[in-house]
Amino acid sequence: MKRKLILENGQQFIGTGFGCDETKVCEVVFNTSMAGYQEIISDPSYTYQTVVMTYPLIGNYGTNDEDYESKRPTISGLIVREYNDFPSNFRNEKPLGEVMKEFKITGLAGIDTRKLTKIIRDVGTMRGVITDEDITVEEGLNILKATPEKKDAVSTVTSKEIWQSPHKGNPENVYKVVAIDCGMKLNIVNSLNEAGCDVVIVPFDTPADVIETFAPDGVFISNGPGNPTDVMNVVENLKMLLGKYPVFGICLGHQLISLAYGAKTYKLKFGHRGGNHPVKNLETGLVEITSQNHSYAVDPDSIPGTGLTITHINLLDQTVEGVRNKEDMVFSVQYHPESAPGPEDSKYLFSEFLTMMEGNKNA
Repeated sequence: MKRKLILENGQQFIGTGFGCDETKVCEVVFNTSMAGYQEIISDPSYTYQTVVMTYPLIGNYGTNDEDYESKRPTISGLIVREYNDFPSNFRNEKPLGEVMKEFKITGLAGIDTRKLTKIIRDVGTMRGVITDEDITVEEGLNILKATPEKKDAVSTVTSKEIWQSPHKGNPENVYKVVAIDCGMKLNIVNSLNEAGCDVVIVPFDTPADVIETFAPDGVFISNGPGNPTDVMNVVENLKMLLGKYPVFGICLGHQLISLAYGAKTYKLKFGHRGGNHPVKNLETGLVEITSQNHSYAVDPDSIPGTGLTITHINLLDQTVEGVRNKEDMVFSVQYHPESAPGPEDSKYLFSEFLTMMEGNKNA
């Protein structure tokens, strides 16, 4: 069935639909990863977005029940050059298109994804609508104008109740971590469990005094979708926890920690999304290849005077990739050390969190 993408600048791309056939209004972004499409479509940070995959063949190894990053994906759509509906892999359980239909994810295949990616890089991230082929550009633009941008992404994907994920290691070496769920990837929970943490996951708007009732050894702030300034209630709760417990933040959590210290954030032209972004650790001089997915960044000019120190920078555009406040036992990174999909260069950050919690217990 023929379908099309109409961008807010009036350009259109006609291709073939797969997955769900619903009309979707969304923000159109691109991801440069060569694998990991199942993790991408189930990453809560893509809520209300449609992802253009720059790798030309998608769907060839299918999907399975183990690789989801959330139990109910909230991505709007997926755009690919070529979609393979006949996967061949020993772990395959369902074709990608079947999963997308189940979770109402709209797909578009057979378009020039290189051209579309170049437009996003040149013009910047923009909104679009994936719809039927017979919808005119004018009608598509009217649909976009009539559809307001949603700002409830974090409240849509956060846990609705408190739940716990125990680690499976030595019961005598356990750290209790309260994780504030702003749209947390499941592999972050798995990584904390593997590191030796019992994780209590709480909704994003859980008050600080409730978090303190768990007597945590450390507090974690997760990744998530949208503009960090849309969830300033999380920032206010964080302010009451900083300095009391070791705190570790990833992606949106990094931005929220920075806001809590008085720094500012801004929207990137087209964001960082992929599995091969080089980041320099300013504390060690080492370069890590990282997995990234974010639209916003911390303004480096706003950091002086906040008590934060920049610990990591992106070597592609010099954006801030990590901050730290040693006195308060707080650190955060913009990228994804749990890396799903992506490299594992940054796994050491979970060990750093454990070392910080152990030091605080023995202080």
